[in-house]
Amino acid sequence: MRVKQWFGRLGVASLVLALLLPATVQAKGSMADESIYDLLVDRYNDASQTNDEGVNPLDPYAFNGGDFEGVATRLQHILDMGFTIVSIGPVFSMETYDGSRVLDYGKIEPHFGTEEELQALVAEIHKKKLKVIADFPLGEVSENHVWVKEGKLKSTPAGEGVVRWDAQDPAVQKALKQAVIDFVSTYKLDGIRLTKLEGFSTDYLNDVIQSVKEKNSDAYVITHEVSDAEFDLQPNPERTEALRQSFIEVNPDTSVLSQFSNNPHNEPVQFDDLIGSRFTYDIVEKRMFPPTRWKLAATALFTMPGTPIMPYGTEIAVNGKEAPESHPLMNFKTDMELKDRIADLNGLRDQSEALRTGDFKILHNENGFLVYTRSSEDETWLIAINNTDKTANVAIPAETFGKDKKLRGILDSDLIRESDDGFFRVVLDRETEEIYIADEDKGFNTPYLIASILVYVLFLGFLFLVIKKGRERRREDAKQK
Repeated sequence: MRVKQWFGRLGVASLVLALLLPATVQAKGSMADESIYDLLVDRYNDASQTNDEGVNPLDPYAFNGGDFEGVATRLQHILDMGFTIVSIGPVFSMETYDGSRVLDYGKIEPHFGTEEELQALVAEIHKKKLKVIADFPLGEVSENHVWVKEGKLKSTPAGEGVVRWDAQDPAVQKALKQAVIDFVSTYKLDGIRLTKLEGFSTDYLNDVIQSVKEKNSDAYVITHEVSDAEFDLQPNPERTEALRQSFIEVNPDTSVLSQFSNNPHNEPVQFDDLIGSRFTYDIVEKRMFPPTRWKLAATALFTMPGTPIMPYGTEIAVNGKEAPESHPLMNFKTDMELKDRIADLNGLRDQSEALRTGDFKILHNENGFLVYTRSSEDETWLIAINNTDKTANVAIPAETFGKDKKLRGILDSDLIRESDDGFFRVVLDRETEEIYIADEDKGFNTPYLIASILVYVLFLGFLFLVIKKGRERRREDAKQK
């Protein structure tokens, strides 16, 4: 890792420690406090060969071998990036790896493992202080679904081996609602994502949401489809498209980002999902360099208003126009430089109430140079993203931050003090970003100083151990010769 990156990470770590010294982390109680890592069990990690019958990792349309045990063994990877919720997608018995053709709401997909292994995965996720949600395809299932074969519930063919439940039929509605409640309760899930909503009324969806929350008042009920129902989180396609177009290439028109100023509490911040094309695909189509694009985009992902959702593989810039190309088996052996940046940004967001739920105000937004604040009563952050092909600068009035302040850069250790004429002048090189916190500009910040010393001591200790082990290894090699 380059020296500049090391010092940037040390700055983030020392700030997090400084935030932790005075008080404990504030309790979180809404979707705005969360960040979601979205995966597909089959495409994440294969740790058990006992459930690999019929698996073919070379066929993108077939089951590739990922299982519950595989997710469990890679939870630290998710934890390292600072996410608070693991979304494991659909896990019912199904004909397709992605859950688009469910066979039985009462059984778990055998390629993923057993009911006991799913329960063990949920328990392990909770042990690591994370939350877990899963998908429930509500309206469409396989034509071979057990309820279809029994002939007790009304459905109509929808083509390609799929049937659609009669969403207005009381018996269908009752059975589906009970299946949702049983699923969440049986596996002690922290929430559910309802999919395939077509045909179901807003009143019925609200009834399902309310029923889940009556069983578990803390449970989240979300969707990735636009709905009038009272979901805890649902998408805003216009905002997602605005983000994609603002970071897909250099010198974009970023005026569309003004819509973030009026932020509903129940919308995500995301650049892509597991349904359409990956953001990396669009970047490549524009002949842009994905790592640079993604570093700028990640800064917005974790500092703009809303709940960050990141599909698995973003940390390695997974490509793909559509499924199954966009659903490759996760490669944990490839370069993960973006993982560190995600961890830094998500770590800051996790420790700062202002970055999660604070006021949002755009101070400058012109042709790719975006500057905005996130603030609360206790702190103010300034986020500057220069997505242009030239060095950019902007003067921010000092009263934006209050009296006797300085702006301390977190990612690259930049420091800005108020000029004699009462402005903070933010200057960024082309295609770079920085996050500043407004600190008191008098005396020493004792907690920060202590935290910084601790981090540097730990870093030097780590280097000492690496050098020592290297010498010991050379001595052993010399003896063997």
